[in-house]
Amino acid sequence: MTPEEFRQHGHELIDWIADYIDGVGDRPVVADLQPGDVRARLPEHPPSSPEPFADVLADVDEIVVPGLTHWQHPDFFAWFPSNTTYPSILGELMAAGLGINAMAWVTSPAATELETLMLDWMQELLALPERFRSTSEHGGGVIQGTASESSLIAMLAARWRVTGGVVNTDGDTTRLVGYCTAQAHSSIEKGFRIAGIGTDRMRVVPHDDQFAMRPDALAELVAADVAAGLTPFIVVTTHGTTSSMAFDPTPEVAEICRAHDIWLHVDAAMSGIAALAPEHRWVNAGLDAADSYCTNPHKWMGINFDCNLFWTADRAALIGALSVLPPYLQSAAAGTGAAIDYRDWGIPLGRRFRALKLWFALRTDGVGPVQDMIREHVAITQELAALVEADDRFEIVAPHPLNLLCIARTGDTVEATNAATDALIDAAHAAGAGLFTRTVLDGRSVMRISIGSRTTTRDHVLAMWAHLSRLA
Repeated sequence: MTPEEFRQHGHELIDWIADYIDGVGDRPVVADLQPGDVRARLPEHPPSSPEPFADVLADVDEIVVPGLTHWQHPDFFAWFPSNTTYPSILGELMAAGLGINAMAWVTSPAATELETLMLDWMQELLALPERFRSTSEHGGGVIQGTASESSLIAMLAARWRVTGGVVNTDGDTTRLVGYCTAQAHSSIEKGFRIAGIGTDRMRVVPHDDQFAMRPDALAELVAADVAAGLTPFIVVTTHGTTSSMAFDPTPEVAEICRAHDIWLHVDAAMSGIAALAPEHRWVNAGLDAADSYCTNPHKWMGINFDCNLFWTADRAALIGALSVLPPYLQSAAAGTGAAIDYRDWGIPLGRRFRALKLWFALRTDGVGPVQDMIREHVAITQELAALVEADDRFEIVAPHPLNLLCIARTGDTVEATNAATDALIDAAHAAGAGLFTRTVLDGRSVMRISIGSRTTTRDHVLAMWAHLSRLA
């Protein structure tokens, strides 16, 4: 492809993307396919000669797009939002065009310093503790790919701190033990596996009827493990769990962590972004005592995937756990502490220039549209909750302070309600009423309704509820 062809096809592709986003609501939200259907329509072997870009784009239109689940769709109520906006798309395009590797300050100084600034901007916009700011004595932030990566590096930092660093040589990790609830994200369990702790050392703390961690139960588990000669090293609390949007009582948990010198990591993957609206800054409760924290602009903020923000109040432990310094990566700037090498703040060495899309969006759109979207989604969710509560065929089974509503059909037995709820989800998908996620809360089958797409309005939600009411 020549530079002239790139310009031509680039304009075509930008137009295509704009048309797709503008018309995404006219498509079925989910593909009606069976495994293997997409591949069967594509050649089994690579082309023997170059093909026109128009042919590639035609296959995108005819084969790829009809095989997608459209996360930007206004009737997408499943899992969690994955919003994107035009400025963030342009930032992603520029990052691809520049083609730099942001692994260290010396490999592209502007990439490192812009990333540091973006974490400081977001610390300010979210009203996070000053101890997370890059200018603080021990803290700072970094962009990760996902909250799963952030949970893992928090574990590695916690492991390094509690072992005094010997874990990276021949230290014994068999006595380490960590804590979360059954509502914690699956990445926490995966992190225990990858970090070499093992799931047999992952304590599942009982939760209350609001699906939040019970501090008294945590204290009992910690005391029992200490008495058994084990070493508690991390507690993970969640501010907005995936299944139920439960908020663990981090202030109370922090007291237990402080008493036993346990690392406290707070996972606020989606719900932490709510703090952009000042009236929802209650989601930050307890962060002043947290050792690390993460949230995802690529969910409820409109920064296209992937963009997870991770902050720590103990960057020495993080760098201690993750830094490997061969001669070819050494630099005077990093060696003197004058510059940050973000390769020491995460798992991969190579890093994309992800700060650009955040910078583009904050400068050209600002936070006002995001604040308006958050407020509208919360208001719509509360209106939907009132409609559900007024219908005796349904029950709300979890708190709904923000934009997730968990509902179930009512019935005489748990088995009957589970069967009716599962049938409703299947019927809703078959009827095109929207895309929903099923989960299980304390043995009950639950229909999750996540209201977070940038294109979703009150009318879409009311139409969805009308569908569900008829199907019930």
